[in-house]
Amino acid sequence: MVVRSWKAPIGFAIFTVLAVVLFFALGRGDQTTSFRLSEGRDAIQLPALELPLIATSVVVTILMVAITVGAFLLVRAARKVPLWLVTVFAVLFLVGFLTWAAAGATVPLVGLLAGALTVSTPLIFGSLGGVISERVGVVNIAIEGQLLGGAFMAALVASVTGNVWLGLIGAMVAGALVSFVLAAFAIKYFVDQVIVGVVLNVLVLGLTSFLYSTVMVPNPDLFNSPARFERIALPLLSDIPVLGPILFRQTVIVYLMYIAIALVWFGLFKTRWGLRLRAVGEHPTAADTVGINVRGTRFWNVLLAGAIVGGGGAFFTLAAIGSFGKDMTNGAGFIALAAVIFGRWDPIRATLAALLFGFATNLQSTLSIVGSPVPSEFMLMLPYVVTIVAVAGFVGLSRAPAASGKPYIKA
Repeated sequence: MVVRSWKAPIGFAIFTVLAVVLFFALGRGDQTTSFRLSEGRDAIQLPALELPLIATSVVVTILMVAITVGAFLLVRAARKVPLWLVTVFAVLFLVGFLTWAAAGATVPLVGLLAGALTVSTPLIFGSLGGVISERVGVVNIAIEGQLLGGAFMAALVASVTGNVWLGLIGAMVAGALVSFVLAAFAIKYFVDQVIVGVVLNVLVLGLTSFLYSTVMVPNPDLFNSPARFERIALPLLSDIPVLGPILFRQTVIVYLMYIAIALVWFGLFKTRWGLRLRAVGEHPTAADTVGINVRGTRFWNVLLAGAIVGGGGAFFTLAAIGSFGKDMTNGAGFIALAAVIFGRWDPIRATLAALLFGFATNLQSTLSIVGSPVPSEFMLMLPYVVTIVAVAGFVGLSRAPAASGKPYIKA
């Protein structure tokens, strides 16, 4: 029996109709949108890209219609809609939407994308931890708690010691401790993993809020004034037009994120460790038969996942904001979990999904600056709308690791 998923083509059709309504029914006249490709300090200055609204709308809409028809034909022929086609469709819609929303204004494209990468950093750390945890068979709902615990511990340790590196290590330890509780209850005592994760999120939120009010607020200079990682421009790489300012004028945590993405991907698919991890998450009984310690493998990898996520939490206090605040992660862990699902439990795909959600979050502030007609209430909803649409509409058929969420009871 051939299984067809019509989610992607239907999603394409909905966005194509939306594009027609925005670009033509709610058109903003024959204006031109300018996309600034360089900043003042760039070694190589590129001219701004000028896009006429009407011509851009027509071209983008025609291409979107063509991709939508192609997607329907692919699914009808029982073939998958490739990821590159989804990416092209998304880029076309974004180009058209930005041209329409910022008509008559200038969009700082480099600043928009650099800000999106900054916002995406904790989401990417969270999604990497989620991929490892679920690949080994444990559903990690506690990503939110691990990020928040990491952010709190990073601020506390860095403030007391005056050392940002110790703050980063403290954040990783905090994330691992949250994962330790998750692993102990889920793996040793067979408690439902989703329930444990939800309880941990509430516990960490309550604990950090209490300690913030009783410890940090009375003495912020001692306990909540951490030093911050400064932005470092990598020689030569930071001078590459467009990509340089976006990728290579970042903080150390962002550079560590690049390394983490490569290591997790390589480790999962190119090493013995990754093979054992995936075997435990797919068929623990078979893995046990060949001598793999299923519970031990799950336990230590869940701790590793928590440490990675906790390191991402440090980004909030040691790079982005500079101090801890109540519930400062603001649901980032749940968006990271959505990125894991949207990315089909693959570290590269999950990273791309996290970047998409980060872009949607940063887009609201950019459009507010350029005077977009889009209501501010919708812009505040945008990151969560994109999350829902991506997971429900574009992920298509996906299969989680077979043993994810299932406790292993040795016969």
